[in-house]
Formats: sequence, C-alpha cells, structure tokens
Amino acid sequence: MENIVLIGMPGSGKSTLGVLLAKALGYSFTDTDLIISRIAGKPLQKILDEDGLDSFLQLEEQVGAELECGHTVIATGGSMVLSEEAMKNLKAQGKAVYINVPLDEIKRRVTNIKTRGIAFRKGETLDDVFRMRVPLYEKYSDITVDFTDCSNGGIEDTINLMVEKINKL
Repeated sequence: MENIVLIGMPGSGKSTLGVLLAKALGYSFTDTDLIISRIAGKPLQKILDEDGLDSFLQLEEQVGAELECGHTVIATGGSMVLSEEAMKNLKAQGKAVYINVPLDEIKRRVTNIKTRGIAFRKGETLDDVFRMRVPLYEKYSDITVDFTDCSNGGIEDTINLMVEKINKL
C-alpha cells in the first residue's frame, strides 16, 4: 500500500488518528501543518496573522505539491483540499481517507477558532468553511470514515474501522 492521506475539517481528528493509524499499519507519520510551521519558522496562526491567508494557502499548496514519501500516513491541514495541485500530488502517492465529522461535533471540538490556525477569510464562519470544503473532501476521498460509524466506540474502534476500510482497497 502507498501512503494514506487523511483529509477533513479542522477538529476531525486527522493528526490524532493519523499517529495511531500509522502505528497500526506499520507506517511513518507526517503532519503537513507541522511542515508548514517548520518552513515558516512560526505557528500556523502566526503565519495567518502576520503573512495573511493567501501566503498561508500558497505555502500549504507548496508543501502538498512537493511532498514525497512512501508508506506514510499524512495528516493534511483542513484547507489542503483547496489546492488541486497539492491534492493531485498527494493522491498520486496514495489513497485519501476523509474523516467525516458533522458540523455540530466540529463546533464542540474546535473552541479556539481564532487561535488554532484555521484558514478562513475575514467574515467567514466555521459553518461557511464547512459548507465550502465538504464537497472537496468528498471529491478527493477514496474512503470515508463517518463519525457516526465510530461514535459509540472509542478511538481504538475508529482505528480498527479505518484499517478495515483501507485493507478493502
């Protein structure tokens, strides 16, 4: 199997699940948000505040378009799907897993929207971002893991479900 590329809204659990999924599969793990922060030399929110949204999205696109690895679970930033070039590169190297979490649950999890480093335009709300991105997550996904499929179990059940779906590819 090639790479596994996790996509979904901020707060959907891509980074948390990604580490555990990598362990379960015997893969490496990388988080594109951490790569972006390292390149910029500052946290995501500081990039957005000091350099602006367009600069952030350009850097994110560059990271996604140039990333090359193998046998790796890649947790992408929630806005990576805004770049067709980045997604084309990531999908050429693996399968995309969309972690589908409903908006009300995202709102419950993401309480620090102003400081978390979420890419959205001035005046946009989390609702707006959700409505705009969900069709892109669906477009690029090879597998969807629905929050409702695993909300009754723990994180281990979620990982088991993800592994099961990945193995069916």
